[in-house]
Amino acid sequence: MPARIEPCLAKLVKAPPKGEQWAFEVKWDGYRLAVHIELGGQARVITRGGHDWTDRFPTIVAATKVLPVDSAILDGEAVVLDDRGLSDFAALQAALGGRGGKRNASLAVMFAFDLLYLNGKDLRHLSLAERRVLLAAVIQATTPGIMLSEEINAEGDAFLTLACKMGLEGIIAKRRDAPYRSGRGGEWLKIKCVQSETFFIIGYEPSAVALGGIGRLLLAAWRGEGLTYVGGVGTGFTERSARDLREALDLLLIAKPVLPIKRAATRWVNPQLGAEIEFRGWTNDQKLRHPSYKGLRDAADFSGILELRSESESE
Repeated sequence: MPARIEPCLAKLVKAPPKGEQWAFEVKWDGYRLAVHIELGGQARVITRGGHDWTDRFPTIVAATKVLPVDSAILDGEAVVLDDRGLSDFAALQAALGGRGGKRNASLAVMFAFDLLYLNGKDLRHLSLAERRVLLAAVIQATTPGIMLSEEINAEGDAFLTLACKMGLEGIIAKRRDAPYRSGRGGEWLKIKCVQSETFFIIGYEPSAVALGGIGRLLLAAWRGEGLTYVGGVGTGFTERSARDLREALDLLLIAKPVLPIKRAATRWVNPQLGAEIEFRGWTNDQKLRHPSYKGLRDAADFSGILELRSESESE
């Protein structure tokens, strides 16, 4: 059995592919894992980067003990599920102790979506459809620690719409007739659900090397009766958009922040500009996950905070 197999990676595309040769699954928001079950029942959990995290996923390891196999390699995603049954990446990170943490994530379970090796045989040359049949036979007898990532019988566009409405990260499309190939070859595609909202710019961190001199924007959302800090964004700028934004912000400079935030070398601004931000969700402390700057609201909306407040409350 191979000591490690480089994973097949999904290529990001804007829309789901069409045709009966494509199968669709939920895109789970967690950590990619390969679970190696060796002769004698010993299990190893290997991350996408090749690290041995066996000790960090005790529930997944325990589940391998009841699988009806002598040896196998499962490909899947470790997740922590919220009360709605959706994968919660922030909860998974917290269970592992945060960035750089070393805790064991006993709450984490695995959704298996491929079978690469079974009972002494390498299965990578088989089609996805053939591998999925074998995978379903293996997973059906297991505990809740390892579950089958179900194939969804639906058109890609309709499934994506439903997934986004449900608050999922997105969907995965896979060619049914394709063998398993390591790397990003196009046999697997990912289509993400992107959230987009307008947030108030309350300051920026200047930079001598970033476009327009803006290293990071500091953002706030209107919640209840006032503004709440929601984090910052440092990507998505073009040379022109960053330059124009810097000029607009420098006309709104104020001495103190509008929120009680302590940050060195930050220039604070009157929150009269609304930035359109795309992001992938919220962290446990209600900060934006993976935000990207898309532009300012139309100039007609720049007349002040009250107009943006009214719009926010009406949505």
